[in-house]
Amino acid sequence: MKLKALVLFMLSLLPCAAAVSQEQSKLPKREFRGVWMHTVSNDYYRNLTPQQWKDTIAAQLDEYQKTGINVIIFQVRPEADAFYISEIEPWSRYLTGEQGKAPEPLFDPMQYVLEECHKRGMEFHAWLNPYRANVNRSNKLYDNHLYHSKRYLFINYGNQTFFDPGIPENREYICKVVKDIVSRYDIDAIHMDDYFYPYPIKGLKFQDDRTFKKYGVPAGFTTDEKGDWRRDNVNKLIKELSETIKAVKPWVRFGISPFGIYRNKKQFEGGSETNGLSNYDELYADILLWMNEGWIDYCVPQLYWEIGHKLADFETLAKWWSGADSSDVHLYIGEDVNRTYHQLWQKMELTRSLPNIQGNCFWSGVALLNNPGGMRDSLQNYYHSKPALLPEYKNIDSTGVASPYALEMDFMTKGAPTLKWQYIERNDGANRLMYYVVYAFDAYDEVDLSSADNIIAITRDTQLSIPDDIRVMCSKFVVTAVNRIHTESLPSDAYVYKE
Repeated sequence: MKLKALVLFMLSLLPCAAAVSQEQSKLPKREFRGVWMHTVSNDYYRNLTPQQWKDTIAAQLDEYQKTGINVIIFQVRPEADAFYISEIEPWSRYLTGEQGKAPEPLFDPMQYVLEECHKRGMEFHAWLNPYRANVNRSNKLYDNHLYHSKRYLFINYGNQTFFDPGIPENREYICKVVKDIVSRYDIDAIHMDDYFYPYPIKGLKFQDDRTFKKYGVPAGFTTDEKGDWRRDNVNKLIKELSETIKAVKPWVRFGISPFGIYRNKKQFEGGSETNGLSNYDELYADILLWMNEGWIDYCVPQLYWEIGHKLADFETLAKWWSGADSSDVHLYIGEDVNRTYHQLWQKMELTRSLPNIQGNCFWSGVALLNNPGGMRDSLQNYYHSKPALLPEYKNIDSTGVASPYALEMDFMTKGAPTLKWQYIERNDGANRLMYYVVYAFDAYDEVDLSSADNIIAITRDTQLSIPDDIRVMCSKFVVTAVNRIHTESLPSDAYVYKE
């Protein structure tokens, strides 16, 4: 106790000016900051022992956390296979080198990544490719793969194999896979990217005439309306997936990351001033319909081009997507790290200035770790220098969440003083506690939660070691609780040091 008294006496002799950093970051308090961690064709993860695999993932997640990333989109089903324990589909070849071969000793990769993300205060979004069944037909499919027992469900196109989107049984099967994941794992979202009907190969027809004759014609589609029929097939899948997810866990979000061009102006009066392949006309993905109908919770168009690109200018497309989004669906922007790292500052300033864009997602995670042009450093030290809450999904649930209480400062812990608090969990489902936000203010300042400037940490623990640059005896601390859909509670009663 004598030591504690001496420490407090010495601290009391220091002036209280600038007890909390007065630097105005002007950073958003809420922002989606994601990365895609792909597993397909990624030798970075293959042929490692389970412990080596875990160590690799943990090290990467540590770096993402330092960079300010708050969402990990992890590819768990690259080609009708699994990076998780499944009774429906075989183990992925991209995990063990051979499809159907389990890791030895057995462990659950998705559960591991999920838990490690949550420990670090990051969301885990399970990324699935719905229709792709084999990225290279020279790859051997597992003996018990669905392709062998139900060949009629699949179409070979180019060098790949796909589930035929026109067959209703395939929609049922894909929904079954998603329901299995959502029901068994504490994921934050289901995520799908741009692969719906396959990207067209010049001079090669997608052979679904037989399917169209069996299902399209009886449904009233004419031959000239085959494109409408294909879009209807994908629309049905998205709607049914949304209903499947929400029926199991209403708080689990459904996100889509489409190709960056919805339609060109030459194809559609409301399209963008671009000249490239489009979701609607070539991939048969009517993204705006899904957004307007509320079938998805967020959209991340892949704007992988440069600012100034002649056919698909990033600025033109970012403004188009921002202007097109009149729904409750969240809009984030997908950016290509290797291709456009030199334009980071222009893109961050642009996306943060547009009214409907609430964050960014970086392709790929491995590329970001390589820090091209110091991009990761810039994110860590400037654009993501303050932690950010994720945007709130008010359309899912509007119920509030309880506040933490009983804040106290422990000066006797080893190292820095430690702020501690209590919380009673009263909710489940969407209102289950996910993390706490710790704020620090100068002792005589008003508590203002509207800015990111006073956030010192986002944590899942009920205690926090106070950073060295904050004068504990001259500061005021409050803590809030945040639920699954990122609704923030009212602040706790403030802790202010008193002798």
